[in-house]
Amino acid sequence: MATRAELAHLLRRATFGPRAEEVDAAERAGYQATVDALLAPAGTDVGAARTPPPQLGPDPVLALGRNPARAARQQAQQQRRQQGRAATLWWLDRMVQAEHQFAEKLTFFWHGHWATSIQKVQVAALMLAQQQTLARLGAGDLAALTKAMLRDPALIIWLDGQKNTRQAPNENLARELMELFTLGIGHYTEDDVKAAARALTGWTLDRAQGTAVFNPKRHDGTTITILGHTGTFDADGLADVLLSQPAHAEFTVRRLWLRYASGEPVPDLTLSRLAAAYRPAHDVTALARALFTDDAFGRVAGQLVKQPVEWAVGAMRQLGIRPGGFTDREQNQLLQSMQALGQVPFQPPSVGGWPSGAAWLTTFASQTRLRFADFLAAHADPAVTAQLTAVPAAQRPDALARLLVVDAFTDRTRAVLAPSAADVRRLVTLGLASPEYAVQ
Repeated sequence: MATRAELAHLLRRATFGPRAEEVDAAERAGYQATVDALLAPAGTDVGAARTPPPQLGPDPVLALGRNPARAARQQAQQQRRQQGRAATLWWLDRMVQAEHQFAEKLTFFWHGHWATSIQKVQVAALMLAQQQTLARLGAGDLAALTKAMLRDPALIIWLDGQKNTRQAPNENLARELMELFTLGIGHYTEDDVKAAARALTGWTLDRAQGTAVFNPKRHDGTTITILGHTGTFDADGLADVLLSQPAHAEFTVRRLWLRYASGEPVPDLTLSRLAAAYRPAHDVTALARALFTDDAFGRVAGQLVKQPVEWAVGAMRQLGIRPGGFTDREQNQLLQSMQALGQVPFQPPSVGGWPSGAAWLTTFASQTRLRFADFLAAHADPAVTAQLTAVPAAQRPDALARLLVVDAFTDRTRAVLAPSAADVRRLVTLGLASPEYAVQ
């Protein structure tokens, strides 16, 4: 029978941040039933239903037409930024409110994998459409998601796919598709990149409609060889070749292991087991099930540093905070805090996505997290903090550990928490900033 610590470990990894009552429910259900409920939740996601995607409207810059006045263009650019802000706040609110937490966290995982930034794409509606594609297809056959992403307008802009023609092939998308999205370095050659670029020619953008359009006249339909396969290839054919490579399954396993299990390499036997679960149908949910039920997964508790989004969203879930209920000023504070920590949805720093591990544990990050924690503690739902005030001050560190789903604070951390036990806001702030909360 699984212990509470084992169930809390599962829920911390599979969700953005479990609430204590969710761990209670997992204890009653058992480990396997909890995995089943995470991967195939029953019923409607009420939290997702009350946070529908925003209706952003047309791109304000495109609506200007040609040669707009400078003032009009500046205003349109400001409207673009406002649309981006609305999309970002919506997603943060959705992450907090969603009840089907595995699906929500998986969508964010794929956002970091197919890392695309609004800084270059500029159009929030395209970024939002990509997010919806990741949410819709991310838990199933990865071949379907890969093919959809090769037609995704935001990714095409991000990696210059619209510049890729038979007369002048652009290799950006082809190279990153192999290196970062499907195979990894060392499993393809420069000739494969050149051939893959030719297979991806022909895709352009209908900016008015916000869609990708295939133009046969721009496509190179000549015979090419990709990874030993010779023929005429389009985007779908290229995706099939890449996902059929032996290296693909292990590459995908390593990516999920890094984000859901440990920053340390996946053990060889575990790698083989997980790849076997994934390989027959490129099934992401089958891979996740194998990961969460593998013995090695249970041995890596305390080895994964939370990314800022995981840290902040988990804290808001546990403290009963809904970002969508903030005032404009508070929403600005939230976004500024996320920016200071170095991770804002829709703004990965590069096509390689965000860093992992100790990169989030610098002195500056710790100081920033402490200020952010104080902001969150100040906005905690009184019904939540009442769980702390209801017990004597000496018992509050333990009550805080339960609230934040920390297995236990070390003696060193308890020595820091104890003097603040009478001040609940300060206590919560210090708990959120503790090493035990930052590293799961």
